Amino acid sequence: MRVNFAIEDIILIVLYFVSVLYIGFRAKKSDNNDAVEEYLLAGRSLTLPMFVATLVSTWYGGILGVGEFTYKHGLAVWFVFGLPYYVFGSIFAFVLAGKVRRSKLFTIPDRLAQVYDKRTSFLGTILTLILVTPAPYFLMLGVLFQIIFGVDLKLSIVISTLLSVSYLFAGGFRADVYTDIFEFFLMFVGFSLIIPFAIVKYGGINFIVSNVPREVLTLTGGNSIQYIIAWFLIAVWTLVDPGFYQRCYAARDERTAKYGILISILFWMIFDFMTMTAGLYSRAILPGLEQPLMAYPLLAEVVLPKVAKGLFYIGMLATIMSTLNTLVFISAVTIGNDIIWKLKKTHNEVNKINFYTRIGLIITSVLSILLAIYFPSVVDLWYIIGTLTIPGLLIPVITSYFESLTPSPRHAFLIMVSGFTCSFVSFVIGQVFKTPSGEPIYPLGLEPMFPGLILSFLVYVLGKLRDKNLFFRAENVIFTNKKLKI
Repeated sequence: MRVNFAIEDIILIVLYFVSVLYIGFRAKKSDNNDAVEEYLLAGRSLTLPMFVATLVSTWYGGILGVGEFTYKHGLAVWFVFGLPYYVFGSIFAFVLAGKVRRSKLFTIPDRLAQVYDKRTSFLGTILTLILVTPAPYFLMLGVLFQIIFGVDLKLSIVISTLLSVSYLFAGGFRADVYTDIFEFFLMFVGFSLIIPFAIVKYGGINFIVSNVPREVLTLTGGNSIQYIIAWFLIAVWTLVDPGFYQRCYAARDERTAKYGILISILFWMIFDFMTMTAGLYSRAILPGLEQPLMAYPLLAEVVLPKVAKGLFYIGMLATIMSTLNTLVFISAVTIGNDIIWKLKKTHNEVNKINFYTRIGLIITSVLSILLAIYFPSVVDLWYIIGTLTIPGLLIPVITSYFESLTPSPRHAFLIMVSGFTCSFVSFVIGQVFKTPSGEPIYPLGLEPMFPGLILSFLVYVLGKLRDKNLFFRAENVIFTNKKLKI
């Protein structure tokens, strides 16, 4: 199906890009331009409305991937991409948000270096970079750019990347936040339009129920329980998500961080309902799509008139770009602060972190473009990233904020290595050995994340038991020596 745009739609979309660029470049403060805390965290000044707008918009960037998953699996999208994130988001708010804000750091690797040692921090830096790769969002933005302007996909990815990250060089995190606020409103406007038009043209819930396969209306969506559990566990991503930590570091105070997350969850629930409904309409109206990634764009083609279509596309663009900007900037800060600066660190080079971060922006953009071109499925990219990194990061990062649970530096490193390596090896085996239909055959029939999490937890428990045993031995020696002296 061909997508056509009226001149009014194109004008609206061009105005959107111009507005984002204007807001992004205007966000730069004329004073304190070189201050590290200003460039990396907007001076830790985020108010509650700013915090909510930037967190909501950046946590929901995978809009085409959501459409793809909803088209294939229906209500399971809520069970996979909705419910678990509400749960873990709430846990983060009540358990971690205040502690993270009090730490007054810049990145997760900063925390690992503070609590453990350099090698744990370095490995954590590598895993964090994998976790926040913007590649899926580069792909989605490139796809939309190609649909709108008819440019080759590879060129679309490059052009849209330049448009969406250029102002970060000048304005840093503040530019990211200000554009997020603008995009927060646009993403809700876009998806609030398409559902009423679909209802008027095709009918309500009865139309959907009558025109989609029965498994699409189940919570599993025709998937195995193990597959659903694996995705549920990937939602643990929330507890180690650098975007959450970055916003909490930048919040005005602990209260803003905690309640900002809880309010954000309410907005995610509303947006989830809209995107899920739109995806179900796409499946009902357009059965047999060869590219489910196009579920939302093609739905707009058959449902929306001009102007409304332009606004809907702007809503999708805003959803993607808000997340892409954040992930690009986090990756850049990780490269600049946690790799380049720490390798070159001297006492008089603190202000060079901003310069190194800008180098990180270039490196991140180039690598993400290459990944987006090589891996054509957004959902596959999410699954691979979460599967490989979460088992290594989860325990060391979370326990670092609880003194009684924190492992020794040596064991923290072993936890990280074992969790990542186990998941990686399992994943590679599954790619090498496949069923005749192309499905991966993983060891023991377990999704790669499971053995990684299990092994990292076992290493953690054994390490804590060993440390505890050594502690009691040391106490006994001290006690015995005291008795001998008496």
